[in-house]
Amino acid sequence: MNRDTIAAIATPPGVGGIATLRLSGGQALEIAQRHLSAPLTPRRATYCRFDNLDDVVATSFPAGYTGEPTVEITFHGSLYIQQEALATLTADGARLALPGEFTQRAFLNGRLDLSQAEAVADLIDAVTPAQHRLAVSQLRGAYAQTLRQMHSQLLDLTALLELELDFSQEDVTFADRNKLMQLIEALRHQALSLIDSFEAGNAIRRGVPVAIVGAPNVGKSTLLNTLLGDDRAIVSATPGTTRDTIEETFTIGGTLFRLIDTAGLRSTSDVIEQEGIARTLRAIQQAHIVLEVTAPDTETVAADTLSAPVLIRIVNKCDLPGGPSPREKQVVDGVTTLFLSAKNGDGIDLLRQEMLSASRRQAPDSVLLSNVRHRDALISMIKALDNTAEGLANGTPTDLVAVDIRQALYHLGTITGHVTSDNILTNIFSRFCIGK
Repeated sequence: MNRDTIAAIATPPGVGGIATLRLSGGQALEIAQRHLSAPLTPRRATYCRFDNLDDVVATSFPAGYTGEPTVEITFHGSLYIQQEALATLTADGARLALPGEFTQRAFLNGRLDLSQAEAVADLIDAVTPAQHRLAVSQLRGAYAQTLRQMHSQLLDLTALLELELDFSQEDVTFADRNKLMQLIEALRHQALSLIDSFEAGNAIRRGVPVAIVGAPNVGKSTLLNTLLGDDRAIVSATPGTTRDTIEETFTIGGTLFRLIDTAGLRSTSDVIEQEGIARTLRAIQQAHIVLEVTAPDTETVAADTLSAPVLIRIVNKCDLPGGPSPREKQVVDGVTTLFLSAKNGDGIDLLRQEMLSASRRQAPDSVLLSNVRHRDALISMIKALDNTAEGLANGTPTDLVAVDIRQALYHLGTITGHVTSDNILTNIFSRFCIGK
């Protein structure tokens, strides 16, 4: 248990109906009680007075969110009251909490593993139902349970090899090499499955990337503006108006999308436009969904350019005389073609439905990986497992094989928190707001 007691306002900054101040640490109850007009009963809300400052509701927890004695005091939401209460408590022995320090203490006291602690920040940041579901799933342990099982299996594997080292003089073999290879392959498969889910998990967390591509003047910027319901991009009849990618987010059916309007694809000698086209090609490579926009009398994009998990072709400008007439969507070879008018909005609702359906096809129902740090650690773990398998196949001495297994265990431990460093913890918890 930490010797010092920390304090912070746990509600958002600013004026509101109420504000909650949180204390945590060995002296939390003692410090709070000196300023409250009534004794606190554990886990019961008590209406009382905080000095002469305000009437409050206070609750104490012998082992709260942090795993330490915790007191939460709810005041009226005046900025003056918040500042005075916090100043009073810090003058009486508490100190101001650092960003994320309450959650960091929960981790250090064993209430959460590191992956769950990171999910707390994602839960706070969630703005869509999909982000909320992903963060809650990770916080409640579905993802952490998978990691714990992998960690336990690696520990068993390490223990068997370490036991052989203890009896190396007797030339005793405790671990069946075939079973070890099977276990390594199973762990490798689990790690690869998590890595494969990263794109879907990261898309939920940051928004599904959608690239709007096509030749100049087919209505890409108009389509972006219509989907957003805002004049975000400049619309002009002059080809090459869009020189850079324009990125905005919006929500369909609780799923966040990142729309990327791109420069028109064509041959050009303009150096700036060439750079815009290069950025368009990069956006296509990173997109989960590509909207290929065409219009009458315009060139189509080369098929080999549109390498994305989902391609939706859009025939635009159906409002023009002599243009294509609106009709039901067509599906040929798995590619959907829609006919619409970005200018007047005809067919836009159907496009939104197709985008939402495509995003859900990309997201499996299994445990999802959404953290870049975790993905990189699993990639390093797989490399260590591959080295272990190679050593076992080649008859490498047990002590050298054990080194590779310990490396795999180390990389997995950086995700769960079995292995930590001050740099890792500082980087993770600095993302949190003060008071959480």
